[in-house]
Amino acid sequence: MKAVGFTESGGPEVLQVLELPAPDAGPGEVRIRVHAATVNAVDALQRSGVARSPDAQPPFVPGMEAAGVVDQIGTGTNTDLRVGDRVMAIVLSSGSHGAYAEQVVVSVESVVRAPDATTDVQAATLPMNGLTARLALDTLRLEPGQTVAITGAAGAVGGYAVQLAKADGLRVVADASEQDEALIKELGADVVLRRGAEYPGRVRAEVPEGVDGLVDAASLGALAARAVRDGGRVVTLLGYDGPGERDIAYEPIVVFRYARERAKLDRLRQQVEDGLITLRVARTFPAEQATEAHRLLAAGGVRGRLVLTF
Repeated sequence: MKAVGFTESGGPEVLQVLELPAPDAGPGEVRIRVHAATVNAVDALQRSGVARSPDAQPPFVPGMEAAGVVDQIGTGTNTDLRVGDRVMAIVLSSGSHGAYAEQVVVSVESVVRAPDATTDVQAATLPMNGLTARLALDTLRLEPGQTVAITGAAGAVGGYAVQLAKADGLRVVADASEQDEALIKELGADVVLRRGAEYPGRVRAEVPEGVDGLVDAASLGALAARAVRDGGRVVTLLGYDGPGERDIAYEPIVVFRYARERAKLDRLRQQVEDGLITLRVARTFPAEQATEAHRLLAAGGVRGRLVLTF
Protein backbone atom coordinates (compact mmCIF):
# COMPACT_ATOMS: atom_id res chain seq x y z
CA MET A 1 0.00 0.00 0.00
CA LYS A 2 1.02 3.63 -0.47
CA ALA A 3 1.75 5.68 2.62
CA VAL A 4 3.38 9.03 3.41
CA GLY A 5 5.96 9.17 6.14
CA PHE A 6 9.62 9.63 7.00
CA THR A 7 12.61 7.69 8.24
CA GLU A 8 14.45 10.57 9.92
CA SER A 9 13.12 13.60 11.78
CA GLY A 10 13.23 17.02 10.17
CA GLY A 11 11.26 19.65 8.32
CA PRO A 12 8.44 19.09 5.83
CA GLU A 13 10.98 18.00 3.22
CA VAL A 14 11.60 14.67 5.02
CA LEU A 15 8.11 13.46 4.10
CA GLN A 16 8.13 10.92 1.29
CA VAL A 17 5.88 8.40 -0.40
CA LEU A 18 6.48 4.92 0.97
CA GLU A 19 5.43 1.44 -0.11
CA LEU A 20 4.50 -0.59 2.97
CA PRO A 21 2.82 -3.95 3.56
CA ALA A 22 -0.93 -3.63 3.99
CA PRO A 23 -1.93 -4.29 7.63
CA ASP A 24 -4.53 -6.88 8.58
CA ALA A 25 -7.31 -6.32 11.10
CA GLY A 26 -7.15 -8.56 14.15
CA PRO A 27 -9.81 -9.36 16.75
CA GLY A 28 -11.55 -6.18 17.88
CA GLU A 29 -10.23 -4.22 14.91
CA VAL A 30 -11.33 -2.94 11.52
CA ARG A 31 -9.28 -1.91 8.53
CA ILE A 32 -10.17 1.26 6.68
CA ARG A 33 -9.42 2.02 3.05
CA VAL A 34 -8.43 5.64 3.68
CA HIS A 35 -9.73 8.27 1.28
CA ALA A 36 -8.81 11.34 3.36
CA ALA A 37 -6.46 12.08 6.27
CA THR A 38 -6.27 15.44 8.01
CA VAL A 39 -2.99 17.30 8.59
CA ASN A 40 -2.70 18.37 12.23
CA ALA A 41 -0.13 20.24 14.32
CA VAL A 42 0.66 17.03 16.18
CA ASP A 43 1.69 15.46 12.86
CA ALA A 44 4.33 18.18 12.48
CA LEU A 45 5.52 17.54 16.03
CA GLN A 46 5.89 13.85 15.23
CA ARG A 47 7.73 14.65 12.01
CA SER A 48 10.16 16.97 13.81
CA GLY A 49 10.83 14.38 16.51
CA VAL A 50 9.23 16.35 19.36
CA ALA A 51 6.28 14.01 19.86
CA ARG A 52 6.97 10.37 19.22
CA SER A 53 6.78 7.15 21.15
CA PRO A 54 10.35 6.24 22.23
CA ASP A 55 9.88 2.62 21.18
CA ALA A 56 8.54 3.39 17.68
CA GLN A 57 10.73 2.25 14.81
CA PRO A 58 10.96 3.74 11.29
CA PRO A 59 9.40 4.21 8.91
CA PHE A 60 7.20 6.69 10.75
CA VAL A 61 3.73 7.37 9.32
CA PRO A 62 1.95 10.30 11.00
CA GLY A 63 -1.73 11.11 11.00
CA MET A 64 -4.36 10.85 13.73
CA GLU A 65 -7.70 11.11 11.92
CA ALA A 66 -9.02 9.62 8.73
CA ALA A 67 -12.14 8.82 6.75
CA GLY A 68 -12.87 6.20 4.12
CA VAL A 69 -14.61 2.84 3.91
CA VAL A 70 -14.34 -0.34 5.95
CA ASP A 71 -12.57 -2.97 3.86
CA GLN A 72 -11.82 -5.64 6.47
CA ILE A 73 -13.23 -6.65 9.86
CA GLY A 74 -11.12 -8.71 12.24
CA THR A 75 -12.22 -12.22 13.11
CA GLY A 76 -14.59 -12.28 16.06
CA THR A 77 -15.02 -8.50 16.14
CA ASN A 78 -18.34 -7.43 17.62
CA THR A 79 -19.56 -4.48 15.55
CA ASP A 80 -22.53 -3.23 13.58
CA LEU A 81 -20.17 -1.94 10.89
CA ARG A 82 -19.99 -3.78 7.60
CA VAL A 83 -17.45 -3.90 4.80
CA GLY A 84 -18.19 -0.97 2.50
CA ASP A 85 -19.55 1.34 5.21
CA ARG A 86 -18.33 4.94 5.07
CA VAL A 87 -16.53 5.70 8.34
CA MET A 88 -14.30 8.15 10.19
CA ALA A 89 -11.78 7.25 12.87
CA ILE A 90 -9.25 8.56 15.33
CA VAL A 91 -5.92 6.87 14.71
CA LEU A 92 -3.27 6.36 17.38
CA SER A 93 -0.16 6.53 15.24
CA SER A 94 2.86 4.45 16.20
CA GLY A 95 5.74 3.87 13.79
CA SER A 96 4.23 2.92 10.46
CA HIS A 97 0.70 2.84 11.88
CA GLY A 98 -0.74 6.27 11.08
CA ALA A 99 -3.52 7.82 9.04
CA TYR A 100 -1.32 8.95 6.13
CA ALA A 101 -1.79 5.62 4.38
CA GLU A 102 -4.11 3.91 1.92
CA GLN A 103 -5.08 1.40 4.61
CA VAL A 104 -5.05 1.72 8.37
CA VAL A 105 -6.17 -0.61 11.17
CA VAL A 106 -7.95 0.83 14.20
CA SER A 107 -9.77 -0.47 17.24
CA VAL A 108 -13.47 -0.94 16.59
CA GLU A 109 -13.99 1.48 19.50
CA SER A 110 -12.21 4.26 17.56
CA VAL A 111 -14.36 4.25 14.42
CA VAL A 112 -17.95 5.23 13.62
CA ARG A 113 -19.99 5.86 10.51
CA ALA A 114 -19.28 9.13 8.75
CA PRO A 115 -21.98 11.79 9.07
CA ASP A 116 -24.65 11.70 6.39
CA ALA A 117 -24.34 14.28 3.60
CA THR A 118 -20.61 14.80 4.18
CA THR A 119 -17.65 13.98 1.97
CA ASP A 120 -14.76 11.84 3.17
CA VAL A 121 -12.62 14.98 3.23
CA GLN A 122 -15.06 16.72 5.55
CA ALA A 123 -15.55 13.69 7.80
CA ALA A 124 -11.79 13.28 8.26
CA THR A 125 -11.56 16.65 10.01
CA LEU A 126 -13.73 15.69 12.98
CA PRO A 127 -12.49 12.73 15.06
CA MET A 128 -9.32 13.91 16.79
CA ASN A 129 -10.04 17.59 17.23
CA GLY A 130 -13.73 17.04 17.91
CA LEU A 131 -12.89 14.55 20.66
CA THR A 132 -10.25 16.93 22.05
CA ALA A 133 -12.84 19.68 22.33
CA ARG A 134 -15.33 17.25 23.88
CA LEU A 135 -12.74 16.12 26.44
CA ALA A 136 -11.87 19.73 27.27
CA LEU A 137 -15.46 20.63 28.04
CA ASP A 138 -16.10 17.40 29.95
CA THR A 139 -13.03 18.16 32.07
CA LEU A 140 -14.37 21.62 32.96
CA ARG A 141 -17.62 20.02 34.19
CA LEU A 142 -19.69 23.16 33.71
CA GLU A 143 -23.45 23.34 33.99
CA PRO A 144 -25.85 24.92 31.47
CA GLY A 145 -25.94 28.67 31.99
CA GLN A 146 -22.34 28.93 33.19
CA THR A 147 -19.72 30.85 31.21
CA VAL A 148 -16.71 29.41 29.41
CA ALA A 149 -13.89 31.35 27.76
CA ILE A 150 -12.18 29.82 24.73
CA THR A 151 -8.82 30.92 23.31
CA GLY A 152 -7.70 29.92 19.84
CA ALA A 153 -11.35 29.88 18.80
CA ALA A 154 -10.56 30.12 15.08
CA GLY A 155 -8.46 26.95 15.21
CA ALA A 156 -9.52 23.32 14.88
CA VAL A 157 -10.00 22.53 18.58
CA GLY A 158 -11.19 26.02 19.49
CA GLY A 159 -13.84 26.15 16.78
CA TYR A 160 -15.31 22.81 17.80
CA ALA A 161 -15.15 23.87 21.46
CA VAL A 162 -17.24 26.96 20.71
CA GLN A 163 -19.95 24.95 18.98
CA LEU A 164 -19.97 22.11 21.50
CA ALA A 165 -20.12 24.56 24.40
CA LYS A 166 -23.15 26.23 22.86
CA ALA A 167 -24.75 22.80 22.36
CA ASP A 168 -24.11 22.18 26.08
CA GLY A 169 -26.03 25.35 26.98
CA LEU A 170 -22.99 27.39 28.03
CA ARG A 171 -22.35 31.10 27.52
CA VAL A 172 -19.24 31.40 25.34
CA VAL A 173 -16.69 34.22 25.44
CA ALA A 174 -14.25 33.54 22.60
CA ASP A 175 -11.20 35.27 21.16
CA ALA A 176 -10.59 36.28 17.56
CA SER A 177 -8.43 38.44 15.36
CA GLU A 178 -10.21 41.21 13.50
CA GLN A 179 -10.43 39.10 10.34
CA ASP A 180 -11.81 36.09 12.24
CA GLU A 181 -14.46 37.92 14.24
CA ALA A 182 -17.30 37.18 11.81
CA LEU A 183 -16.33 33.51 11.70
CA ILE A 184 -16.37 33.11 15.48
CA LYS A 185 -19.75 34.83 15.71
CA GLU A 186 -21.04 32.48 13.01
CA LEU A 187 -19.83 29.52 15.08
CA GLY A 188 -22.09 30.77 17.85
CA ALA A 189 -19.95 32.62 20.40
CA ASP A 190 -21.98 34.98 22.59
CA VAL A 191 -19.11 37.44 23.05
CA VAL A 192 -16.08 37.82 20.78
CA LEU A 193 -13.03 39.69 22.09
CA ARG A 194 -9.69 40.49 20.47
CA ARG A 195 -7.17 37.69 20.87
CA GLY A 196 -3.69 37.99 22.39
CA ALA A 197 -2.07 38.63 25.75
CA GLU A 198 -4.71 41.22 26.64
CA TYR A 199 -7.59 38.80 26.09
CA PRO A 200 -7.87 37.77 29.79
CA GLY A 201 -8.21 41.43 30.80
CA ARG A 202 -10.86 41.97 28.15
CA VAL A 203 -12.74 38.95 29.51
CA ARG A 204 -12.71 40.50 32.99
CA ALA A 205 -14.09 43.74 31.58
CA GLU A 206 -16.96 41.73 30.09
CA VAL A 207 -17.36 39.28 33.01
CA PRO A 208 -16.05 41.12 36.10
CA GLU A 209 -16.30 38.10 38.40
CA GLY A 210 -14.38 35.92 35.93
CA VAL A 211 -15.56 33.02 33.79
CA ASP A 212 -16.31 29.60 35.29
CA GLY A 213 -13.84 27.79 33.08
CA LEU A 214 -11.46 28.33 30.17
CA VAL A 215 -10.30 26.16 27.27
CA ASP A 216 -6.80 27.39 26.42
CA ALA A 217 -6.41 26.26 22.82
CA ALA A 218 -4.08 29.21 22.13
CA SER A 219 -1.66 28.22 24.92
CA LEU A 220 -1.74 31.47 26.90
CA GLY A 221 -0.43 29.52 29.89
CA ALA A 222 -0.37 31.43 33.19
CA LEU A 223 -2.08 34.43 31.58
CA ALA A 224 -5.27 32.41 31.16
CA ALA A 225 -5.94 32.39 34.91
CA ARG A 226 -6.61 36.13 34.88
CA ALA A 227 -9.88 35.49 33.03
CA VAL A 228 -11.12 32.84 35.47
CA ARG A 229 -12.97 33.25 38.74
CA ASP A 230 -11.60 31.99 42.03
CA GLY A 231 -11.94 28.22 42.15
CA GLY A 232 -12.47 27.90 38.40
CA ARG A 233 -10.71 25.59 35.95
CA VAL A 234 -8.39 26.02 32.97
CA VAL A 235 -7.96 23.18 30.46
CA THR A 236 -4.62 23.15 28.63
CA LEU A 237 -3.65 21.17 25.54
CA LEU A 238 0.17 21.11 25.64
CA GLY A 239 0.73 19.80 29.14
CA TYR A 240 0.90 23.17 30.90
CA ASP A 241 0.06 22.91 34.60
CA GLY A 242 -0.27 26.34 36.21
CA PRO A 243 0.62 27.52 39.69
CA GLY A 244 -2.95 27.23 40.99
CA GLU A 245 -3.35 30.68 42.52
CA ARG A 246 -6.83 31.59 43.79
CA ASP A 247 -7.66 27.87 43.88
CA ILE A 248 -7.76 27.77 40.08
CA ALA A 249 -7.17 24.23 38.84
CA TYR A 250 -5.16 23.68 35.66
CA GLU A 251 -6.18 20.50 33.85
CA PRO A 252 -3.80 19.30 31.09
CA ILE A 253 -5.56 16.91 28.71
CA VAL A 254 -4.51 14.46 25.99
CA VAL A 255 -6.97 13.15 23.42
CA PHE A 256 -5.72 9.57 23.91
CA ARG A 257 -8.08 9.41 26.91
CA TYR A 258 -11.02 9.55 24.49
CA ALA A 259 -9.49 7.58 21.61
CA ARG A 260 -11.73 4.59 22.36
CA GLU A 261 -14.81 6.48 23.50
CA ARG A 262 -16.93 5.32 20.58
CA ALA A 263 -20.18 6.69 21.99
CA LYS A 264 -18.67 10.17 22.23
CA LEU A 265 -17.37 10.02 18.68
CA ASP A 266 -20.75 8.85 17.46
CA ARG A 267 -22.40 11.71 19.31
CA LEU A 268 -20.17 14.10 17.35
CA ARG A 269 -21.39 12.43 14.16
CA GLN A 270 -24.98 13.02 15.21
CA GLN A 271 -24.28 16.65 16.09
CA VAL A 272 -22.88 17.22 12.60
CA GLU A 273 -26.05 15.74 11.12
CA ASP A 274 -28.13 17.95 13.42
CA GLY A 275 -26.31 21.07 12.23
CA LEU A 276 -24.63 21.76 15.58
CA ILE A 277 -21.06 21.23 14.33
CA THR A 278 -19.52 22.79 11.23
CA LEU A 279 -16.79 20.89 9.35
CA ARG A 280 -14.35 23.40 7.84
CA VAL A 281 -11.99 22.42 5.05
CA ALA A 282 -9.40 24.94 3.87
CA ARG A 283 -7.65 22.95 1.14
CA THR A 284 -7.00 19.41 -0.07
CA PHE A 285 -3.77 17.92 -1.39
CA PRO A 286 -3.01 14.62 -3.10
CA ALA A 287 -1.05 12.52 -0.61
CA GLU A 288 2.08 12.96 -2.73
CA GLN A 289 1.98 16.70 -1.87
CA ALA A 290 2.10 16.20 1.91
CA THR A 291 5.28 18.29 2.10
CA GLU A 292 3.43 21.29 0.67
CA ALA A 293 0.57 20.78 3.12
CA HIS A 294 2.98 20.70 6.07
CA ARG A 295 4.70 23.86 4.85
CA LEU A 296 1.38 25.65 4.58
CA LEU A 297 0.44 24.53 8.10
CA ALA A 298 3.79 25.77 9.45
CA ALA A 299 3.27 29.18 7.83
CA GLY A 300 0.20 29.69 10.04
CA GLY A 301 -3.01 31.55 9.38
CA VAL A 302 -4.88 28.56 7.94
CA ARG A 303 -8.59 28.72 8.70
CA GLY A 304 -10.22 25.34 8.24
CA ARG A 305 -8.41 22.08 7.76
CA LEU A 306 -5.74 20.80 5.40
CA VAL A 307 -6.54 17.31 4.14
CA LEU A 308 -4.56 14.71 2.21
CA THR A 309 -6.45 12.53 -0.26
CA PHE A 310 -5.60 8.94 -1.18
